[in-house]
Amino acid sequence: MLSTNHSSLLSFPLLLAVAFTTALPAVAGDLQDKLDARRDAFLEKASPDLIQSQEKALADLQQSGLTDQALNVGDKAPDFTLGDPDGKPVRLSDLLEDGPVVLTWYRGGWCPYCNITLASLTRHNDDFRKLGATLVALTPELPDTNSSTVKEQGLPFEVLSDINHKVADQYGLVFKLNNDTAERYRKKFGLVERSGAKAADRLPLAATYVIRPNGVISYAFVDADYRRRAEPEEIITALKKLQAE
Repeated sequence: MLSTNHSSLLSFPLLLAVAFTTALPAVAGDLQDKLDARRDAFLEKASPDLIQSQEKALADLQQSGLTDQALNVGDKAPDFTLGDPDGKPVRLSDLLEDGPVVLTWYRGGWCPYCNITLASLTRHNDDFRKLGATLVALTPELPDTNSSTVKEQGLPFEVLSDINHKVADQYGLVFKLNNDTAERYRKKFGLVERSGAKAADRLPLAATYVIRPNGVISYAFVDADYRRRAEPEEIITALKKLQAE
């Protein structure tokens, strides 16, 4: 079952965020509170031109229908093998032999919303483990860049480099940045150096899946607005639901 989440964005007149999630009970959003605070701080300082540009980019992405094309509950999760920061190959199907996998994407260590989310997932990683699950984060950033992110944030879970969005493409999560946003991100954050030239003008949607040991998706969160992420409490609820089956 799909549901639609709308984000109220202060000075943003359009409803820019569209997400689908499994039909789980609503939970308090401690993570979203932090993300909203970061968004509000940005809106207070950003120029009207920048806000308008961002608004248009998000609206275009919402209207593209990409979130409807992404993998959802009941779909088979494509298997993959990707390298960790040390180059060690990690295979999804191998991890699933030990239990469910929480699979999440983030844009990169340059993204403050991603870093807030990674910190929140770190705080709940033991909760996921107690429920038999393995947390894995995928990012288009190169292994050397990932290594820095893992060390700086002390991430206790697998962080894998999805070079050129190969896996994100299979899950239907990749979108192309408009020219203005791509140029701004390249100049401000060095996306070419962090992710490679072929990946610098595309990014993955904000997405998190819970994948059963048989490879079938049991929980899905996909949102067109990168400032909205799956709440750890929702992930825990999804894992408890699996455990009770």
